[in-house]
Amino acid sequence: MNTIIQNILVFTAVILALGFLVKKFFFKKAKTKKSCGTDDCGCD
Repeated sequence: MNTIIQNILVFTAVILALGFLVKKFFFKKAKTKKSCGTDDCGCD
């Protein structure tokens, strides 16, 4: 019985970790603001 609970917890943790990594690296938000300030600093 304990091994079933451990397996469920391990698979849940792995799925959450993989979901976090996929969200972090593959679903990046596009930056809409092109400039870093009011002057032309060349950082776009």
